[in-house]
Amino acid sequence: MTGWLRSCGAACLLLLAASLPGAAGEPFITVASTTSTEESGLFGHLLPAFTWHTGIQVRVVAVGTGQALKIAEHGDCDVVFVHDTPAELAFVDRGFGVDRHDVMYNDFILVGPASDPARVRGGKDIVATLRRIAEAKAPFVARGDDSGTSKAELRLWKEAGVDPGKSTDGWYRDIGSGMGAALNATAAMDGYTLSDRGTWLNFKNKRNLQIVVEGDRRLFNQYGVMLVNPAKHAAIKADLGRKFISWLTSATGQNTIADYTVNGEQLFFPNAKD
Repeated sequence: MTGWLRSCGAACLLLLAASLPGAAGEPFITVASTTSTEESGLFGHLLPAFTWHTGIQVRVVAVGTGQALKIAEHGDCDVVFVHDTPAELAFVDRGFGVDRHDVMYNDFILVGPASDPARVRGGKDIVATLRRIAEAKAPFVARGDDSGTSKAELRLWKEAGVDPGKSTDGWYRDIGSGMGAALNATAAMDGYTLSDRGTWLNFKNKRNLQIVVEGDRRLFNQYGVMLVNPAKHAAIKADLGRKFISWLTSATGQNTIADYTVNGEQLFFPNAKD
């Protein structure tokens, strides 16, 4: 998917968010967030609880982290809730975001086919695993959408000393799409991909895919939230946005995050600091 198509898709999502129904005069904020908070089902659990406690509706634009930050930079949302700490801190340093907080974490996992052509199942070293996949030229599906997951994947390839984008053998497939689409593509081609655990647990079309590598400390996945700087954009609903951030990081919000499970398994672990 080209950058132009991604921008058009984000613009359509913004228009859709702006057109969502609501009672006249009902307060709302727009949150640009990563696809994993949406596709994992977390927002379906979390946001109604926030609205019940505060009366504030939340309209979500679910895109990759990089695109969410661009939307915020343009002042087209009030709050950003994403998962790429270096990019988030750079966003704040550049003056586009304020009041950033850690909210929760989970981890990334490597999923692959039961046949495991690269013979990596059960490994704990994600960097060594990626080298083996490259050596085996086993199919690997990359999101390639500037998401937090994509950024994490590229950092891991760099640490492995592999530039998969230069491969001419066709084993590295950059699809430029979200996590759900990447998992569907991986299942269809019996390949490997890096996924956040939350989306994986809520994903229904696993077919013959399974977790093959997990537990490496480098797979830690932190989520953060911040207000778009109202000094940059006068239309930002700073008061409502701060209420959302305060609730997320409060005991009530943190407990609501912890209470979200799929098949009895907790998907996200709250870690907001006082």
